[in-house]
Amino acid sequence: MMKKTTGIHHITAIVGHPQENVDFYAGVLGMRLVKQTVNFDDPGTYHFYFGDDVGNPGTIITFFPWANAYKGRIGDGQVGVTTYAVPVGSMEFWEKRLAKYAIPFRKALRFGEQFLKFDDPHGLHLELVERAYGPTNQWTFGEVTPEVAIKGFGGAILYSAYPEKTSQLLEELMGLEKVGEDGDYIRFQSNSEIGNIVDIKITPSGSRGRMGVGTVHHIAWRAEDLNDQLNWQKLLAKNGYGVTEIKDRNYFTSIYFKEHGEILFEIATDPPGFGIDEAYEKMGDELKLPPQYEPIRDRIEGVLLPFKVRELD
Repeated sequence: MMKKTTGIHHITAIVGHPQENVDFYAGVLGMRLVKQTVNFDDPGTYHFYFGDDVGNPGTIITFFPWANAYKGRIGDGQVGVTTYAVPVGSMEFWEKRLAKYAIPFRKALRFGEQFLKFDDPHGLHLELVERAYGPTNQWTFGEVTPEVAIKGFGGAILYSAYPEKTSQLLEELMGLEKVGEDGDYIRFQSNSEIGNIVDIKITPSGSRGRMGVGTVHHIAWRAEDLNDQLNWQKLLAKNGYGVTEIKDRNYFTSIYFKEHGEILFEIATDPPGFGIDEAYEKMGDELKLPPQYEPIRDRIEGVLLPFKVRELD
């Protein structure tokens, strides 16, 4: 039987100043900062996790904020657009909210759905779409209440350097179903209620993406647990993908590989989740470090820029 991922686990991007990042995703979009930690490979850099009220898989966008770092370029070999699902009937609220904060937006139609498209302060391409399915996000922040709050990922648009090869991987190895084509896009769907739709842009732009501020670093897919992840690792290696060893990220474990369309993919476990080291009421309040960095906490905190999660309304 073909293995199947249930969909997107998280998406990780590179952004600029941490306060600007937090103000936008918490203050404007109303998402919860469920975890503040560091890049385990570069502990002088924050790693922020924003999502629904508990940080469920399929809702988490993560960031490496690099203040004053070089600007990247969105192009082939990257996730080009990150899509968020909002409740049916909430789009008028979001149009008014973006206008309130002077964030330019435009509307677009794809696969019979209307999307509200805009950029974050550092240049990441985002869009909102109304979806009836998927659990309600119970988080309230400022004027963003559960009735209108972002549920999680509606999906993503992949800018593959070789769309046919990426499509083949998603359909034949990762178990997503091809559900249609619309103009320059192919749509694939998993069996989850959130983070379940991925569109691939059929025609490459011819401009290779360049990693830096305002670009997505990687997209992560869901594994049920460590055993499922081991099976994914074996399957990918068997099919010629250069997959990494398992890396412990505290809140999940990860494997990484570059797919043939040159997008960095990760497969991450659903457990243990973000509640293992903080109570629900305190999630995201304090800097959490993995054990190997606790002895140098003072040094790390002396390098990291201060920020506050603050209501902007």
